[in-house]
Amino acid sequence: MLNTSFTRLVGCEVPIQLAGMPMIASPQLAAAVSNAGGLGMVGGARLTPEALGQLLDSVSDLTARPFGVNFIMQFHENPACVEVAAAKARVVEFFYAAPRADLVNLAHRGGALVSWQVGSRDEAVAAEQAGCDFIIAQGVEAGGHVRGRIGLLPLLGEVLDAVTCPVVAAGGIGTARAFAAVLAAGAAGARLGTRFVAAAESGAHPQYVEKLLAASAADTVYTEAFSVMWPNAPHRVLRSCVAAAEAVEDEVVGHLTVFGQTIPLLRFSVPAPSRATSGHIEAMAMYAGESVSAVTRVEPAADIVREMVGGAEALLRSSTV
Repeated sequence: MLNTSFTRLVGCEVPIQLAGMPMIASPQLAAAVSNAGGLGMVGGARLTPEALGQLLDSVSDLTARPFGVNFIMQFHENPACVEVAAAKARVVEFFYAAPRADLVNLAHRGGALVSWQVGSRDEAVAAEQAGCDFIIAQGVEAGGHVRGRIGLLPLLGEVLDAVTCPVVAAGGIGTARAFAAVLAAGAAGARLGTRFVAAAESGAHPQYVEKLLAASAADTVYTEAFSVMWPNAPHRVLRSCVAAAEAVEDEVVGHLTVFGQTIPLLRFSVPAPSRATSGHIEAMAMYAGESVSAVTRVEPAADIVREMVGGAEALLRSSTV
């Protein structure tokens, strides 16, 4: 079994981390990844402390293993949410802003490990100086909102040379070969999003999953198209959803029902289509990284973890990464 500084720090069995995709990384998916030996994650964006507590309790009901929660800084407004997360999750993660020592310290006081997802060498250094226990280095190949501006391997090299804490690689990792490659390059683990969107336990809308199954890396685009609610934030989506959103005439393309409330979704708004979404699904933000070529079937999250780990172990043993 792969044993790295990340697994020893977090208490996982394998160095695979699920991306904390709001509404997509369901409690069932997070728990399934954790139960398979990885680090399951859920998204904490725009939740009240009470709602976040309920979400994390739902994960705890399904797994006794480590899991974490991700906060997107543009939608983080209440320090009490960090306190709730630190009390209930093993890892508290922050994304898309300059690292802040006050938030790191707040999560540490609650007993959690803290990570920050970064897109540059300078941001990685700042995260370590702020007290983070590990760092996620995100390359431009990643799906969803993208902090990185260069490819993962060049970024990983820069970050590994600059910090001493464990570094998890993110962006374009969907196969055992890619997983083995980042481990061989010095990463302590790999963070996966797109591959798990098509997991059986995913909260993604079935039409979203169908689009992923039919897509390849060339079908993704790095864009700022879906900027309602979050301007000036580049992201990678399927090219087809941009065209579909441009073709829709309605300014409200659908609705999202969450915690008993139904929220209208404006055209080019940020939320990805989940099972709680209705409307013009094809015209919503279908986030996808360049690893989408590896998404070929719907399968349990545990099978994805086993395939990735077994394949990477074989490749690293044979030194034919």
